[in-house]
Amino acid sequence: MFFGGVIITLSSRISKFVLTVFSMLALFVAFTFGHASNAKASVNYGEEVSQVAKRYLNTPYKWGGTTPKGFDASGFTQYVYKKAATKKEIPRTSTLQYKEGKSIKQKQLNQGDLVFYATGKKGVVSFVAIYNGDGTFTGVTMDGVKVVKMNGKYWKDRYIGAKRIIK
Repeated sequence: MFFGGVIITLSSRISKFVLTVFSMLALFVAFTFGHASNAKASVNYGEEVSQVAKRYLNTPYKWGGTTPKGFDASGFTQYVYKKAATKKEIPRTSTLQYKEGKSIKQKQLNQGDLVFYATGKKGVVSFVAIYNGDGTFTGVTMDGVKVVKMNGKYWKDRYIGAKRIIK
């Protein structure tokens, strides 16, 4: 009986050892010769810009502001583009930002595009915001950073155009 117990214990140890070695060998072969996925995560920069902009909702308006302590419209868009995955540097003022990128029609808007308005003198760019992709933009109003519907009468009547700054 004692002799049989030793064989069973020894056999059990050998089986575990063989199983461990076999498993390690199988993993080695799988990693070495298997087809590894070449999938790469791609960033939708426009979507990401829109999401970064929304992080600053309710940040106060500040004339000439360029930081989360307080923004004006173009200071906000400049800040968001630089902080987003785009790391894109755009000019400081809405007038200069309007000279950047590719002009696009309103029906072609994508998330992250810049939308421009004349909030002062008619036809003169004085406001910029970031399009969200759902008929809204995130921008700095007198009440701070807000999500605003573009089809509201005030904004609809002052729309000048849009620019695609990122691809």
